Order: sequence, then C-alpha cells, then structure tokens
Amino acid sequence: MSATAPLDAIFAFIAQHAIPLEPEFLRRPFRDLLPVLDELRAEVRRQGLWAPHLPRAQGGLGLTLPAFAEVSAVLGESPIGHYLFNCQAPDVGNQELLLAHGTAEQRATWLDPLVRGEIRSCFAMTEPEFAGSNPVWMATRAERDGDAYVITGHKWFTSSADGAAFTIVMAVTDPDAAPHRRASQIIVPMDAPGLTRVRNISVMGESGSDYMSHAEVRFEGVRVPVTNRLGAEGEGFALAQERLGPGRIHHCMRWIGICERAFGLMVTRAATRELAPGEPLGRQQVVQHWIAESRAEIDAARLLVLDVAHRIERDGAAAARDGISLIKFHVAGVLQRVLDRAIQVHGALGMTDDTPLAYWYRHERGARIYDGPDEVHKTSVAKRILAAAGMPARESRKG
Repeated sequence: MSATAPLDAIFAFIAQHAIPLEPEFLRRPFRDLLPVLDELRAEVRRQGLWAPHLPRAQGGLGLTLPAFAEVSAVLGESPIGHYLFNCQAPDVGNQELLLAHGTAEQRATWLDPLVRGEIRSCFAMTEPEFAGSNPVWMATRAERDGDAYVITGHKWFTSSADGAAFTIVMAVTDPDAAPHRRASQIIVPMDAPGLTRVRNISVMGESGSDYMSHAEVRFEGVRVPVTNRLGAEGEGFALAQERLGPGRIHHCMRWIGICERAFGLMVTRAATRELAPGEPLGRQQVVQHWIAESRAEIDAARLLVLDVAHRIERDGAAAARDGISLIKFHVAGVLQRVLDRAIQVHGALGMTDDTPLAYWYRHERGARIYDGPDEVHKTSVAKRILAAAGMPARESRKG
C-alpha cells in the first residue's frame, strides 16, 4: 500500500463495522465489547490498515502527518474508530514518544506489544490539587535512590488507566531546576507496588470502563529503575512539547470527524422530520442557518488544521507554534457549536443515547479544557502577535 492515505478503505470499514456496533457501545460497558472489538482489530490488520500513524518498519502505514490527519477525520466519525485502528490517544502519543526516545530495552518491553495491540498505556500528568493551565506546577516527586526512582504523587484524568499495562508519569526530579527543567517522564508498570487506581472519574454522570475512562491514581513510594526514564533527566516538558504538535493535529481532525458525523445526522433529521404533515423541519430558516453555518465552520476548520499539519511536517512544531494553539481553541469551539446545533435539531432524541450526539456532548465538552484551556491558548497567541507589533512586555512587580 502506498504512503497515500487509503481513505476509501478506511471509510468503508468504519461504515460497515464501527457504526453498526455503536448502539451496543452506547448502551453497554466498553469492557463487555472487547471480544468483538478484538475481532474487528484483527480484521483491520488483515486489511493492512493497522497503526496508520507509524512507520512501515514498526508495522504501520508510514503516513505523513497531513495524510494521517485525513485518516483521523474519517476515524473520528465513530467513537470507536481510532481504537479499532490502534491509533487512539493516549497510546498514539506514547508510541511516538517511545519510538523517538525509548531505549532498545524500553521499546522491546513496552513499545512493541503496544504497537501489536496486545497492551494499552496511559499518561499521568494532571493533578487535582493544581491548575492544569499551569503544567509546570505539580507536586508529584520522583526521588533518586541509588539506581531507582521512588515516586510519590497524586494524578487524575489519567485517561484509559483502567486496564492499561503501564503509564508514563510526569514527575519532578529536580525541584531546584528552572521551571521547565524540573520534571522527567518515567515509565511505571500499572501493577507496581504502591500504585493505586483510586477510581474511574464520573464525567457528566458516566464513569466508563477499560479504555473509555479517566482515572484518579496515587503513587505511594512506587519504586522503578532509573532505566525507566524516557530521555535525559529534566527533559519531561521538552518531550511533552514534542508530543504536543502532532497530538494536537490528531485530536483536532478527530473533532472534525465528529463534526462531519453530527452534521450528517443534523441534515438528515432536518430533511425528514416533519413538524406537521408535509412540513419538514428543514424549512425553518433558523435550521437552514445552522446547517449553512456548520458547513462553513467545519470546512474552514479542516483547512486550518491541514495547513498547520503541513507546516509541522515541513518546518517542525516550533515553527508552527501559533498555529498549534489556534487550531486547539478554534476547532474545539466549532465542535461544541456543531454538536449543540445537531442536538437541538434532534429535539428530545438528541438527549438520548439512540444517536452518538449525547455521548459526544458529554465527553467532548472537555476539548475546551484539557490540553490547555481555550483562554490560555488565546492569550499566548495574542501576546506573541502584540509583541511582534512592538507592545512592550509587562514590567515585573516587586514588593
């Protein structure tokens, strides 16, 4: 298969296998569906569509970032699409970290089975005691004790920790270093003594299970070898920043896939639902405006994300810094508006789990919060634009 994204084959798989399974997905715990999901994942591999984000040498399709972005939008049209193709977050980011920075031993122990889909992983960074908008502010410590780290801390919204084989934890290894040099990323097996998954956090009334969950976890004197550290000590934030750019493309294009599916459902509902005999809902001008506005916003958002993906591919994530922030808050806003309109057009049906709209509304409202809230991204972009125009920096206040 060429490096060109096989979009037709992937779209057909989602339409034929993922979407028909959604009623079961929406009504049953994710864990109950694992046998049938495993069968579908095996079929993805048989069709040569597995892990489209990874190089061919690792068993993937070897797609460029822009090509994978197009794939991510197609997979995003079903809430189980990315999982079926083994390119789901947080595993996709952990695979890329281990591929780029893992030692040979780390890759053999953790990356290889992760790529094969035999295990899952999670990423532990956010802490309930500190504002997630300030990622350098954390209390989790990894203290050196000979050839080991002893980790103590409290994390939450550790997505997919339920059933994961390992986590990559962000922990302070040098509290006296500069803020962005204090932390390191360390691989910790989920069955390590002292690591406790306290609970799956209820998100708008739904705790989830297995992959589809967000956990609170505690590290109480968890001991792991120093060789479990990714990269050099103090490089935790640098690695997180490296992972951020491509990860933002993955998420934003997944959101666009959600928007496309919600848009299609909204249009079908407007065209077929009658307010009175012979009077379809779509004749209402406000509904027509919602459809037109949604179409324009989705198309514009797609082009913006693909432009940033091409810039990352060509010039690197640092050169595309502003674009990476722009797509985060812009596409998250489009996602929320399109979902809200689609639910409104569906009326009471939109509030139920007879369509995936309510599920997405519950779980994707966080798009405007996680990975940096909208307000932080808007402020950082605006400050750089204003600084380039000559606005002086704010003087530090003393006393």
